[in-house]
Amino acid sequence: MSTTPPENPKPPQNPANTGQGTNPTAPRPAGPTPVSAPAPRPAGAASAPVPGAPRPAGAAPVPGAPKPAPAAPAPKPAAPIAAKKPVEAKPKPTGGRPKIGEILVSLGLIDEQQLFEMLDEARSSGKKLGAVAVARGLVNEDQLVKALAEQSNIKIGNLNEQKSQPEALLLVSETMASMYKVIPLTFKDKILSVAIVDPNNLTSVDDLRNLLGLNEVIPYLVSPTAFEEAQKKSYAGKEDSIADLIQELEADGTKGRRKNETSIDLESLMEQADSAPVRRLINMVFLMAIRDQASDIHFEPFEDEYKMRYKCDGVLFELPPPPKYLANAIASRIKVMANLDIAERRLPQDGRIELTIGGNRVDMRVSTLPTLFGESAVIRLLDKSVVALDINKLGIDATVLATFRELINKPNGVVLVTGPTGSGKTTTLYSALNELNVIEDKIITTEDPVEYEIEGLVQCPINHEVGMTFAAALRSILRQDPDKILVGEIRDLETAQIAVQAALTGHIVFSTLHTNDAPSTITRMRDMGLQSYLINACVEGVLAQRLVRKICINCREEFQPGPDQLLELNLTPEMVAGKKFFYGKGCDTCNNTGYKGRMGIHELLVMTDELRDLIAKEASTDELRDLCVKSGMKTLRWSGVNAIHQGLTTMEEIIRETVTEE
Repeated sequence: MSTTPPENPKPPQNPANTGQGTNPTAPRPAGPTPVSAPAPRPAGAASAPVPGAPRPAGAAPVPGAPKPAPAAPAPKPAAPIAAKKPVEAKPKPTGGRPKIGEILVSLGLIDEQQLFEMLDEARSSGKKLGAVAVARGLVNEDQLVKALAEQSNIKIGNLNEQKSQPEALLLVSETMASMYKVIPLTFKDKILSVAIVDPNNLTSVDDLRNLLGLNEVIPYLVSPTAFEEAQKKSYAGKEDSIADLIQELEADGTKGRRKNETSIDLESLMEQADSAPVRRLINMVFLMAIRDQASDIHFEPFEDEYKMRYKCDGVLFELPPPPKYLANAIASRIKVMANLDIAERRLPQDGRIELTIGGNRVDMRVSTLPTLFGESAVIRLLDKSVVALDINKLGIDATVLATFRELINKPNGVVLVTGPTGSGKTTTLYSALNELNVIEDKIITTEDPVEYEIEGLVQCPINHEVGMTFAAALRSILRQDPDKILVGEIRDLETAQIAVQAALTGHIVFSTLHTNDAPSTITRMRDMGLQSYLINACVEGVLAQRLVRKICINCREEFQPGPDQLLELNLTPEMVAGKKFFYGKGCDTCNNTGYKGRMGIHELLVMTDELRDLIAKEASTDELRDLCVKSGMKTLRWSGVNAIHQGLTTMEEIIRETVTEE
């Protein structure tokens, strides 16, 4: 019975899909097997045997099935796996910056032989390749600038045609231009153009844009000679002065002087904080503090005035005070820079500001505190370029340093560094860890806050708001398989107990305490509630330290102290016979203070059997100190007097920082 086929005939139905059996004796059509793809099967249907296809392993042979003709093999499926992979081209350059030597060769300024000779000289001398080429006379400065501009994709500047405009010079002070190594050229519509010498100085360009609140800073590359000449001309007779800027602020009556204000208009406050004079004032204070290597900047509101001070070498110096009505604007500007909430004036806030000046990153930790007359702001400056994390440069006496090295290299125990706030405890511990930082050991630190980032150390910041305390962090650190552990500070019994447990289980633990000297550390740990037998079992040594100002080497002079001065140090003329004493007369280098920089004086207590016996007997601090001195401990006062005789510091500094030994 025949049926009329539909307009679009479907492929023949597979017998397996209709439930019919396969007829092995059915005649095959003449000719080769069709190449058309098999009809799709419904999901779950059994597969039909394909003529000529290999049977699965172990399948029963189909009786009477004819052997497939070898002349007509089944075509290969068009799946991408079986298809040939397209032939890929050889890897091309990744598009990174071309080398300066390659550019000089491509410009025809040097040949390859000269390039190889210059590369050898650059490696041996440590100079840049461009500087070597100029020194050899192969290229001049303008040709080198052209090559560097092509390498960095920066426009070339011409300082003979591009003169510094007054608006740009007013925006970028001489101090700022000097520290960022730029010359301001033009300023319009919040777009500043500057001249630079180093094409790698683009981070400073970004910092300028953020610091000044600009839309864009456009750099132009110029030669060093042209840069120096233009810099002298641009700022000739325009010396920076905070006093001049403050006079300008006081003369400006458009800012509105408000007294006894009880409410703040946030929009007006933001506008005032973002104004050019306030920005210039804050930027000038920041850059002066960084230039003078200050450690802290203080902004303090009082009833009738607003003070600005910064701390250099442990002593505060006052700056000319700005108008009192700018107190809120200054505090708000600092909070904006630190990403703090300017609307919150009732609670303390903490934040940070990051600047890159002269290629060095400066981390600024901001702390605000509500006071009776407004918000006080203190900024801690952490300039890694100023701090050398080298244990050999801490000023520790050679014999004390050798013993301290033995302590920090012990496999387990607790090593403590003590002293008041700002005495350099963290720097000493960082220097010790920097020396111990080898690939074979895992070092984990927990700090509040993390002051300096050191490659190779796993550093954990403390966050009390979420319960990340020293004790909680230390408990988790022990599950991280550490070899050496730094606990920023032992503040309570819980932290002390976990530190002791870590030491008793085979770890070396470093930490700090706030005590007056090394022997009183034992008493302080007992006062926390730590048992004497645990102190004896784990504490290996205590290093107490202070920071004293160093005499300026440019104005140092020798003098002979009188009997009264010697008496303050418990010295007699006979004891100092043949010894030299110095002081700083004062010069421009040290701002007429007589001091430049600071150094440490140290006192190292090493645990001995006799000392452990005294600790077990609950001996007093005086008894512990007497035994330590008899055992050869060099006290803080001894370390200070030794520094005096070496001409490093003055008698006044040692008297101020150490106590009299009875």
